[in-house]
Amino acid sequence: MTEPKNFVRHELIGLEVEVAESTNQDAVGVKGRVIDETRNMLVVETRGGKEKKLVKEQCVFIFTTEDSGKIRVEGRLLVARPEDRIKKKLKKW
Repeated sequence: MTEPKNFVRHELIGLEVEVAESTNQDAVGVKGRVIDETRNMLVVETRGGKEKKLVKEQCVFIFTTEDSGKIRVEGRLLVARPEDRIKKKLKKW
């Protein structure tokens, strides 16, 4: 089950996401489904079928899950390869 307290350790591919804040004003408001993830970026497919690459560290994301609803996450907490993020020790956020 995806809970807000351990969300950072879960798989992001397939989740709906929206950019709430960003240092790149063009990224604010981008909505779609996460289709790929690298160490520093999320690739999001928008409703128009276009792919947008978002730098994790520059953004604050709102993820929508079936279990927990909407979860707001600072992108800097997500900066890591997906397989390494699972092992990451995090202070309470």
